[in-house]
Amino acid sequence: MSRPSVSVVVATRDRPQLLRRAVASILGQRYDGPIEVIAVFDQSEPDLELARSGTDRSVRVITNTRRPGLPGGRNSGIAQSDRDLIAFCDDDDLWLRGKLDAQVDMLDADPALEVVTTGLLVEYRDRVVPRVLDRDRITFTELVRDRVMEAHPSSYLARRSAVEAIGPVDEDIPGGYAEDWDWLLRAARRADVGAVTLPLVKVFWHASSYFSERWQVIADATDYLLAKYPEMHDDPVGLANVLGLKSIALDALGRTDDGREVARRALRLDRRCKRALVGLACSGPVLEPGHVMRVLQARGRGI
Repeated sequence: MSRPSVSVVVATRDRPQLLRRAVASILGQRYDGPIEVIAVFDQSEPDLELARSGTDRSVRVITNTRRPGLPGGRNSGIAQSDRDLIAFCDDDDLWLRGKLDAQVDMLDADPALEVVTTGLLVEYRDRVVPRVLDRDRITFTELVRDRVMEAHPSSYLARRSAVEAIGPVDEDIPGGYAEDWDWLLRAARRADVGAVTLPLVKVFWHASSYFSERWQVIADATDYLLAKYPEMHDDPVGLANVLGLKSIALDALGRTDDGREVARRALRLDRRCKRALVGLACSGPVLEPGHVMRVLQARGRGI
């Protein structure tokens, strides 16, 4: 029996060498079905030399025809896909060779599954840290409470029918921050998300990682998500997590009085909230949010 066809949307901007590495890892999958890469160039000149035709492996090069930014780039690629399954990969990440095989096996084993993720290897400087879930399902309730960093967008694989039902990537989120979390929340509202408990995607954190220190965007996006998901207000732990992140962003912007107030509100909801504790500490003169982020990244974690 033939394996389903797959479109992999890779939105990219001004990272030609990293993009070629990502594309090579996708085309090199140990997978018997046809794979098409749709490289979507956002606010940058398309590299037409990437294009490749073939029945088993192909690459299409297009431009972002929607709102500039990552969400618009992903949506431009989705609109061009006609394959059975649709996947995402960031232009600075790569897939290990068994990724698609493992995910398609999970989809085949459970027709009720619509979206499947995998674990990660996070590389920062000279250190690689595995991030793998200890379970094979992710629920909507879990995602409301926590972003589940192990479910990275470069690991998403979804049935075409599910992508159509979930809807496009939200282009209204400030700066596109957490667009992946929002999309996965909408997916999990429909059905639990599958998780292959192996690290089959390699994620690279580096100086050009897009959201490494865009604090105003992060502060605005947390407000946007809290307005979009009333369920977050019903879960004290989940609400504290989002407020804790906002407090750190406010501290980084020099609004330490506001950051302290938001951190204290988060701690009233959940006194063990690590983000809120960091936000409270960063509102003082000693600890700086950028330093905290770099220390966490060295351990394969984010704020």
